[in-house]
Amino acid sequence: MCRLFGLSAAPRRVHATFWLLDAPDSLSRQSRRDPDGVGLGTFSADGVALVEKQPIAAYEDPRFAREARERESRTFVAHVRYASTGGLEPRNTHPFEQRDRLFAHNGVLHGLAELDAELGPYRQLVQGDTDSERYFALITARTDAHGGDVSAGITDAVRWIADRLPVFALNMVLVTATELWALRYPETHELYVLERPAGGADGGRHLVHAGQAGVRVHSAPLAEHPAVVIASERMDEDPGWRLLAPGELLHVDDRLGVHSTMVREAAPRHPLTLADLDATAAASQTGY
Repeated sequence: MCRLFGLSAAPRRVHATFWLLDAPDSLSRQSRRDPDGVGLGTFSADGVALVEKQPIAAYEDPRFAREARERESRTFVAHVRYASTGGLEPRNTHPFEQRDRLFAHNGVLHGLAELDAELGPYRQLVQGDTDSERYFALITARTDAHGGDVSAGITDAVRWIADRLPVFALNMVLVTATELWALRYPETHELYVLERPAGGADGGRHLVHAGQAGVRVHSAPLAEHPAVVIASERMDEDPGWRLLAPGELLHVDDRLGVHSTMVREAAPRHPLTLADLDATAAASQTGY
């Protein structure tokens, strides 16, 4: 399945180095198949988004994901894609950018024609073919409707989708230059949070995280500063990792305050199972 990673050290800008496919076995033939894309999103000091992404299979350039990328930002989002909808092109590779926000999704939703109709003029924000970018556009539309309140926009969008569209999973990470949001819904896929004190659980340690099938990240400054990390899996032995509850929306504000709300406790009205997905989508949603 796709892998999500988010990090906030706000209000501090910190350096972090990313390898997007350098975790154990992530490029080996032991995995089900090679990834379909990788991406990293950060922000400059003046809040301009920097998105670096590539559809690996289409360009046959795994060096893009293996190479170390040292970036400085308050917030970071990274994604390893296993395609469910949309071709292997840059426009279909996560993260996506809308209104100075970056977004990555792990999951599948159907009913895209109905979603397109609901988007109205916001359909123009969608540059590619994916369900993910449409999902993001609905969040953008609902955020605008709530006067720029991103938490309210996410809540409204997720509830609308859960009530009307067939849903397999809506797990996502959304970041601005100073804030981060993460959602797990429903219980299909796991999503973890680590509220990491300066130096980690034992103090004095750099942040060194490696996932089983995707992102590896290192940050020396986080030996001295706290951070909040979001990931599709526990990425080290720190006992502080916590699994988000199904329907839980986590918001990390611009001072590293962590706020949690339940967007929806009930299951989607039209839940999808792997048997409901085509072969490509089903393969993208299974583990290793």
